[in-house]
Order: sequence, then C-alpha cells, then structure tokens
Amino acid sequence: MNNLFDYAQACLHNADIAEKLALTHEAKARCSRGELSLAQLTPVADISHVTFPAQPQWLPPRLVPNRKLTQAGGVAAFFHAIAHIEFMAIYLAWDILYRFRGLPDAFYQDWLNIADEEAQHFEMICRHLQTLGLGYGDLSAHGGLWDHARDTADDVLARLALVPRCMEARGLDVTPGIIKKFAAMNDTASIAVLQRILTDEVGHVERGSYWFNTLCNQQGLEPESHYRQLIRHYYQGGKPKGPFNREMRIIAGFSATELDWLEEASS
Repeated sequence: MNNLFDYAQACLHNADIAEKLALTHEAKARCSRGELSLAQLTPVADISHVTFPAQPQWLPPRLVPNRKLTQAGGVAAFFHAIAHIEFMAIYLAWDILYRFRGLPDAFYQDWLNIADEEAQHFEMICRHLQTLGLGYGDLSAHGGLWDHARDTADDVLARLALVPRCMEARGLDVTPGIIKKFAAMNDTASIAVLQRILTDEVGHVERGSYWFNTLCNQQGLEPESHYRQLIRHYYQGGKPKGPFNREMRIIAGFSATELDWLEEASS
C-alpha cells in the first residue's frame, strides 16, 4: 500500500489486532518519510463496514461489571477497561482520518500521529495487563465510544466536538485523581502507564480543539456557540458532568468561555 487512505481502510475493516497495530506503526513511519500519498482516490465505505475483534464481548454499559480498585481483581479490571478505551481510540483516530475528506494534509497527518500514539498506549497497557494476569478480551467491555462515532459519521465538526473535545477530554478531568489513588497504593508501575497516557491525551485533545476551531472558522461558524450546540444535540443527557480540569483543558485548547459554560451546565 502506498496511499494513507488504503492503510486506514485496512485498519478499520480488518479485526486482527496484531495486524492493525503493525499497519498503524508502519503507516506512521512511512508517512513521516514522505512515502505515502494522501491522494483521495477511493470512495469512503459506510461506517457499518468497520470490523471489530470477537473479543472482548460488548455489553450495554450498565451490564459491564464495575469493580473498585481495592477489590480483588479491581486493578486488572480497571486496566482492561483502559485498554479497551485505548483500542477504540485507535479506531476513532483512523476513522476521522478515513471518513472526512477534502481537508488539509495536516489534518490527516495529525490524526495518523494520534492513531500511532493510541496504538502505543494500547500495547503498553496490554503489557501491564499481563503482569496482572489478564489479557485484552478476557473481560467484557462496552461500545459507547463507537456509538459516538456512528452518531457523528456525517459531520466532522460533531465528531471533533463529541470525541476529542468531550469523551477524550474527560480523561484530563479524572486521570489525575486516579493517579493519586495508585500513589496511595504505592503502585508505581500503574502510575507510569497512566501518566504517559495523560501526557499524550492533552495533545490529542488540543488537536481536536485546533481543528474544531479551524474548520468552524472556515465554515463561518462561531466555534464556542457551535460547540455548545453540538454537545447539547449529541451528548446523552444534554450536558457533561464535572468537575472539570480547567488547567489541563485550557492547555488542550478550551476557552475560558467554554469552561464556564461546562461548569454552569454541570452545576
């Protein structure tokens, strides 16, 4: 393959995990060397063609067991859930790259970089899971993140608002507190994994903010008001719940006005 969108289609339409990871890293390396064409020559397949592994079993969110970190197997279950989030993030990065055409080359290069980092996160968590006696797919998971992808398959601004600027941004809010819990448990290995993910996710959310604002401006839309409109329309329940990590979210491209609205909505 010599075209980035062929790589994207191969990663989205093939359920084999090892091949998906290898192709993601290969595409990133080849694109960095200028070896991949970004010509948009092939049509975009419907999102229903995206294929997932048979394991883990997907259940409705309310049916996925929720174990506390202090319970037996709680840490392993937590990292299995994080592995699933990072695995879905690989799909989400490839899908936004694949599905929305006619955008600047830098858009596709940014999301390829993010897909590669999400793959690194997934591999790192899988290694950590092995030390906890678990493999990815051993427990059930849910498909909530992919539901958001399906809901926004026809609108790149909705995808940017709902995925990097809502669902991924939530990690900026909650991960520092989770790291403190592992610090209280003297679990330095888990802290290292979570800290790496948190550091990279700030950059991922920032790219979501950058492209949301850039594309809104190109379309003559006011970004802050359009963000509020999209979140109200697509987010289940209408408004995300806080508390919000203002410091990290500002670094990741949120405006003070957006954060004030989120906090008002949450309260």
